[in-house]
Amino acid sequence: MERSGEHAGRPASIVDASIRHARRDYVTPTFGVAVAEVQKLYRDPFELLTRAVQPLLWLTLFGEVMAGVRGVAPGNIPYLDFLAAGILAQSALFVAIFYGISAIWERDLGILQRYLVSPAPRSALVLGKTLSASVRAFSQALIVYLLALIIGVNIDLNPLNILGVVAAIVLGTALFSTLSLIIACVVKTRERFMGIGQVLTLPIFFASNAIYPLSLMPPWLRAVSHANPLTYEVDALRALMLTEGVSDYGLLLDFGVLLSATALLTSIAARLYGRMGY
Repeated sequence: MERSGEHAGRPASIVDASIRHARRDYVTPTFGVAVAEVQKLYRDPFELLTRAVQPLLWLTLFGEVMAGVRGVAPGNIPYLDFLAAGILAQSALFVAIFYGISAIWERDLGILQRYLVSPAPRSALVLGKTLSASVRAFSQALIVYLLALIIGVNIDLNPLNILGVVAAIVLGTALFSTLSLIIACVVKTRERFMGIGQVLTLPIFFASNAIYPLSLMPPWLRAVSHANPLTYEVDALRALMLTEGVSDYGLLLDFGVLLSATALLTSIAARLYGRMGY
C-alpha cells in the first residue's frame, strides 16, 4: 500500500517540478524584461504626454469635421463613436510599430548581449518586449477613453467589455511589436528601421476599417483590408467598446486572427532575435 501511494504521488511531484521550472525559465524572464521596459517609461513620462496629442487631434478635429458627413458610419452609429475604436487601435499601432528600435539601441549599448547570454528562452525575451509595449498601449487606451467620454462617445463601461478591450489591445500590440522586432532584427540600423516603419504605418492604418467602413472601399482595397490584422483588432474594439457596437466578423474570428498571427510572428522573432547581437 505504501509503495502504491509513493507511485501515485510521483506524477503530481513531476507536474509540480515542471511548473516550477516553467516559472523560473519562462515566466520570470518574460516579466523581468517587461518590468525593465516599464521602468524606462516611469523615468520619462513626458513621452505619454506627447503621444496624447495625436488621438486628441484625430477625435476633436478630424472626427468633428467628418461627423457632419452623412453615410460614413454604418447604421445609426454616430461617426465619433465609429471613429473612437479606430483611433484607439491606431494609437496602439503607432506605439507598437516603432517599438523594435529599442532592440537596436540595446544592441548598440551592449544590453542585448547580456539578454542573449542569459538562460532565458528567446521567445520569453520577445514576449517580455511585447508585454512592455502593451503597457505603453494601455496608457494610450486610457487617454482615448477619457477623450471619448468628454466628447460624448457612447462608451460601454461594462467590466467584461473592458476586459475584452484590454485583451484586444494586448494581442494587437503584441502582433505589431513583434513585427517591429522582426524588422529591427533584419535591417539592424536605426535609419533603415525608421524609414521602413514610416512606410508601413500609414498603409496598415488606411487599409483597415479604422476611419471608414469596408463598404466604402473599392474591391481591391477591401481585399487588402481583409488580410490586414488591424481590421480585426478594430472590429473587436468597436464591438466591445461601444454601447451599440457590432462585430462584422464575429469576436471569435477577430481574436482567432490576432492570436494566430501573434503566435506566428513571435516564433519568427524568437529565431531572429538571437542573431541580432552578432
